[in-house]
Amino acid sequence: MPKMKEFTVTIEDEPGALGKCFLALAERGVNILAFQTFVEEGESLARLLVDDPASAMAVLGGLRMIFEETEVAIVRLAHRPGELGRAAGRLGEKQINIEYSYCGLEPGSTQALVVFGVDNTTSAANVLDELATECAH
Repeated sequence: MPKMKEFTVTIEDEPGALGKCFLALAERGVNILAFQTFVEEGESLARLLVDDPASAMAVLGGLRMIFEETEVAIVRLAHRPGELGRAAGRLGEKQINIEYSYCGLEPGSTQALVVFGVDNTTSAANVLDELATECAH
């Protein structure tokens, strides 16, 4: 699973707004696997990777939230020095530009789930899939 759907959600930049969004997802049984939040041009934005994109879309739509779906490249990496550097370095070697990244954790896993927003998702997914296969041996 080297590619996944990511949601970028516009959330009010005020106390409690992020919690309201996250709790609404939880009430529908949607688990957030990884997330990143930041403020840009006066708006709070959250990037989310979830285990059930269809339910997440229904929840966000029901809350009348503004959101976009994007495809991102992901890789599962051991939590040890050098793994993130190897993944980022391998993408650079293949001339794939990393526009942003963040990480999370899947239930029951000890591996970091690393998300890369890149300029070429398909190529990045292939490169990261090769890297994950190498690391598994």
